[in-house]
Amino acid sequence: MTMSMTNRKPLLVLLFILASWITFIVFQNSTEVWTALKLTFSFHYWNFIMKSSCPKVPLNPGVSPTETELRIKEIMEKLDKLIPPRPFTHVKTTTSATQSRATILNPQDTYCRGHQLDILLEMRDHLGHRKEYGGDFLRARMSSPALKAGASGKVTDFNNGTYLVSFTLFWEGQVTLSILLIHPSEGVSALWRARNQGYDRVIFIGQFASGTSFANSYCALVLNSSAELCKYLDPRDQEAFYCMKPQHIPCAALTHMHSKNKKVSYLRKQERILFKRSNVGVEIMENFNIINVSKCNKNMAPMKKKCKFGMASTIPSGYVWKDTWNPISCSLAPVEIKECLKGKFIYLMGDSTIRQWMEYFKDSIKTLKSVDLHESGKFQHQFAVDLDKNINIQWQKHGYPLVGSLTYSVKEIEYITRVIDRTGGEKNTIIVISLGQHFRPFPIDVFIRRALNVHEAVQRLLLRSPETMVIIKTENIREMHSDVERFGDFHGYIQYLAIRDIFQDLNVGIIDAWDITIAYGTNNVHPPISVVRNQINILLNYSC
Repeated sequence: MTMSMTNRKPLLVLLFILASWITFIVFQNSTEVWTALKLTFSFHYWNFIMKSSCPKVPLNPGVSPTETELRIKEIMEKLDKLIPPRPFTHVKTTTSATQSRATILNPQDTYCRGHQLDILLEMRDHLGHRKEYGGDFLRARMSSPALKAGASGKVTDFNNGTYLVSFTLFWEGQVTLSILLIHPSEGVSALWRARNQGYDRVIFIGQFASGTSFANSYCALVLNSSAELCKYLDPRDQEAFYCMKPQHIPCAALTHMHSKNKKVSYLRKQERILFKRSNVGVEIMENFNIINVSKCNKNMAPMKKKCKFGMASTIPSGYVWKDTWNPISCSLAPVEIKECLKGKFIYLMGDSTIRQWMEYFKDSIKTLKSVDLHESGKFQHQFAVDLDKNINIQWQKHGYPLVGSLTYSVKEIEYITRVIDRTGGEKNTIIVISLGQHFRPFPIDVFIRRALNVHEAVQRLLLRSPETMVIIKTENIREMHSDVERFGDFHGYIQYLAIRDIFQDLNVGIIDAWDITIAYGTNNVHPPISVVRNQINILLNYSC
């Protein structure tokens, strides 16, 4: 053992010398070695960051999907309380317009202009039995056709089968009163349940084109299929549209779209009877519907302030007289449209009811010239300019869903939240948004999500450009008897309530197209030009 250790001493000395030499070399090149070590670590760290910390959606989107879902749930719960289930066993037990009783409180031979007329409704079923709960969808209106005058009435539901309908007598002369039972409460409950059951009352047909290959495919907001799907997703706003993927054609090759109504109903057989033409919009005020209104006192009505942006609205919000809209809380002045819009950039975003504004502007401002954007079809992007007055006006459709039997291009389709986000905005920028009609055939959460996302985009815009004017034009009433389950005004009214609730915390203007079109009595999805003119006059008074 001693002999072995002695022989190894020279070897240990040699190893020591070798180790010292290696250490010396390393320290001589320490800068380069450490740099290499750091570089290797840095790349590893960057790869880790990329994998674990970079989300697939933009950072700081403003509101998390969880918050949006909670808000949707909150609004849905509000609406569910407003529209409780009203099951029925027979049509005879539903609300009847002819059996219900209307009583004018404090009746008079002649009424005074400016006073309020109240009518108490006692609702009964077809057997004459008093109803014990509310929820009927009523529409109250007063009118004088010879004066081209009209106004809505305020309906108060006491939730016990009785209602108070209040009319403010805005003008003198002979006035006709109308209270329509649009749907009984049982029909309202059925429509609400049916609406939220399915996405397939309207189906979409997408056209794909790739080189010499062409294909049509079914598309929808929701597709329950095991086949491969094309998913067109806005990851931040969590809004999606789907198509069945055609064979051998990429998803990006989707170019055009149209829709058609599908023969599907979520109403039960007995419920459908409630929506026959003869059962929709039945008059309650058949026996005494005409009153006389006089001036009564000679005192001049107090002068109202000029309408300004951000003023609170009332119910009703105004009245029509001599075919002109008169708000209750303020006065509208006639405005020279071309001078008012000088230097303005106006973005009109939404459906065809706001496209009517674009058409009105082009007809009214003769020097406004359309710019060819090389698009085609009913929903093509429109842009018009007046170079002398520096007026720029454009209309752009909202994103899916777009219901229409005519084929339209989707090559440039985008959600209006994205358009708002890339708008700089300033004091000469006006944005008018209108959503609603195309959402009626689908579950209400689709509309609520879109309205919330638009709300967040508008909020971001007003943070960076608080002088930008943003106006929400609510949807209007439409044909009363056409396809009630898909497009009926009950669906529109619920959306009207939702959008007013969603935008109440922002400094935006509201043009109450719902109340205006009730006052005018225009049961048309596209109101006549007189209505459009008066809506635009509100915008002009806000702007100038």
